[in-house]
Amino acid sequence: MPMVVFAQENSLEINAKHMPDIVDTAINAGSFDTLADAITAAGLDTALKTQGPFTVFAPTDEAFSKLPSGTFESLLQDIPQLREILEYHVVQGKVTSAEVVKLTEATTVLGSTLKIDASNGVKVNDATVVKADVEADNGIIHVIDTVLIPPKK
Repeated sequence: MPMVVFAQENSLEINAKHMPDIVDTAINAGSFDTLADAITAAGLDTALKTQGPFTVFAPTDEAFSKLPSGTFESLLQDIPQLREILEYHVVQGKVTSAEVVKLTEATTVLGSTLKIDASNGVKVNDATVVKADVEADNGIIHVIDTVLIPPKK
């Protein structure tokens, strides 16, 4: 009988040490279903499950609903463009809110620059950070209220 208790204690200890990765953290939150679908459709789920670390400016389902009607559906048919938009939401490294407020810009994994303004709350381009520092095993998520669109090349 003591072995069973020991095994339970060990499994709790192991679970406490391993939090979900960025993708699973977003899925578990319940307000990023559209983002999770987009990440999977674009084939970025595997990359965002690697060690990282990554910082993701994650638009909520409500943010995606602000896009013009049919936009998301058409992006699902244009995977290269969808991938560009998603990569524009990701910064290499773990950038906490304490660090974000000291920045004026950040380079995304797409290679484009996000403008950051912390003078009145925190804005990333035209999006407002509505919740910061959602921890994940391989990085951090900052929840935003608008989908970021990369500049035209």
